Amino acid sequence: MKIFFALLLAVLAGFVQAHTSVFAIFVDGVDQGLGNIPGGYIRSPPNNDPITDVYSPAMTCNVNNSPAARTIDVWAGQVITFEWHRNARADWDDILDPSHRGPVITYIAPTYAYGNVWVKLAEEGFDGVKWATDKLIENRGKHSIKVPDLVPGEYLLRPEIIALHEGHKKKGAQFYMECVQIRVKSNGWRLLPAGAALPGTYNPEQEGIYFDPYKPFNHYQIPGPPVWEGSWGTGMSGDTALDPVTSAAPIAATTPPAAPSTLVTVAKPAPSSAAGTGTGTGGKVEKYGQCGGRNHVGSITCVNGVTCQVQNEWYSQCL
Repeated sequence: MKIFFALLLAVLAGFVQAHTSVFAIFVDGVDQGLGNIPGGYIRSPPNNDPITDVYSPAMTCNVNNSPAARTIDVWAGQVITFEWHRNARADWDDILDPSHRGPVITYIAPTYAYGNVWVKLAEEGFDGVKWATDKLIENRGKHSIKVPDLVPGEYLLRPEIIALHEGHKKKGAQFYMECVQIRVKSNGWRLLPAGAALPGTYNPEQEGIYFDPYKPFNHYQIPGPPVWEGSWGTGMSGDTALDPVTSAAPIAATTPPAAPSTLVTVAKPAPSSAAGTGTGTGGKVEKYGQCGGRNHVGSITCVNGVTCQVQNEWYSQCL
């Protein structure tokens, strides 16, 4: 009897631990260190359990959508590689249970925006032979995107796995996601287009969510909006990502063309108690830079020739 219960507990433990989460990122192959720890740069949940209610507020950045301590500086055109694990960032970790078949998707949104703001940068589903999750496991939990040439500012990257092993049941699909805090530095002018709402863009009965991957099928439709035409591509392995370089701590990245970069992680400023457009300290803000918004603590004065224009409650920009 004791042996039976021991085996039962072992099996149940395996099911409990069959989930996954984002542990870290690389920027142009440079390891940024663990991001899912106190003082990190990932808005990480307390565990790796999935979200199954597509209408839950947790669909945005999981159940712990609180600002992380750090934000990673990146340049437009650099490659960001996400690294998923089940239990630990170790060679023995098996990333994700192979039964959890499904697509891998990446969204981006301005950090201080709400509503229809999530723009799809990349997606991969079923290629006729393998699921995106199969490739993710083969690639040791890594998939990549290129940073678009956006106006400078703070953004959230939202990598997502939709596990369909219970997708034959309504509300059976499992969603895994976190939000990674980045600050884009560029000479770009491009604003993100209107996007999708998360929660809001998915429903439990739509094609691609209410779906059985273990029955014969001719086509799999990845849910959500189409990939933005301004996206610069993605990859599960060498087609976009660089070979990651292991590092004990974040180090300087190589300099991208036309702009120098030290690629350091920086502490997020403490929120201001003001509810308006910020306190306004420092010099003049360059064109396309942030000049206001709730909790903004930088300058509110733009350089000559442009004015500070309100985009929403959280973000004003020199235009």
